[in-house]
Amino acid sequence: MRAGFNPSSKNMTETSLKRSFACAALFLAFTGTALAEPLTVVSSGGFAAAYKKLVAEWQKQPDHEVNSQWGPSMGATKNAIPQRLDRKEPIDVVIMVGDALDKLMATGQLVPGSKVVLADSTIACAVPQGAPRPDIGTVDKLRQTLLNARSVAWSDSASGEYIEREMLSKLGIAEQMRGKGRKIPATPVGEIIASKEADFGCQQRSELLPVHGIDIVGDLPADVQYVTEFSAAVVASSPRRDEATRFLRFLATPENAEVIRSTGLVPMTKGGTR
Repeated sequence: MRAGFNPSSKNMTETSLKRSFACAALFLAFTGTALAEPLTVVSSGGFAAAYKKLVAEWQKQPDHEVNSQWGPSMGATKNAIPQRLDRKEPIDVVIMVGDALDKLMATGQLVPGSKVVLADSTIACAVPQGAPRPDIGTVDKLRQTLLNARSVAWSDSASGEYIEREMLSKLGIAEQMRGKGRKIPATPVGEIIASKEADFGCQQRSELLPVHGIDIVGDLPADVQYVTEFSAAVVASSPRRDEATRFLRFLATPENAEVIRSTGLVPMTKGGTR
């Protein structure tokens, strides 16, 4: 045995190190991991462009990680927000059409009083890039444009529901459009137009703006326009309600109004005005 070497001392040192590592692992498991747990947010397409810009700023702060997902505000598709909540997916925040959100709030799936109104959205129409741009500035011109089109597309969410159930009847052309107008599930209407599967289509302006390969010809005339409210709320089953509430306050802060406006939406500002 070497002079000054004590085997029992070596064993005690190794045991102490193992205990230290074990304690560190437990500490990380109960603190670090919990802090790193991302906030899961599901946003509908109408607010998606604004959301992507805003969440990038939010995530610059420590412990502000977000798991961003997408889904329609209504409908029977797998990714639709109501369907996901019915399946009890682990979601902390939803951003969606206000009317649809209110229905979920009434069923107890969202935290009462957590609703935050973020913006209003108008419906715009588009054609494939480079195609002749029809004039839809008046109700009569919009009617003629729809009748002249070979195929027309609208969404399966709020704007499309309005077009199909109300606007075509207001224009007196519901029967004429039955053969060439169609509702597009899940896929953005702009993508259908860009691929020339339809030569005219309408959806939320904020959903058309990011799409390449289309030209936006204008908003629907005021007499047949339909304004959609986009709101957010905390999911009742969320284990991170405080963080979710802070995130909603961040989205709605007046300092973010111009970011929201740049994506084709009309933001809410301080005092409840638009």
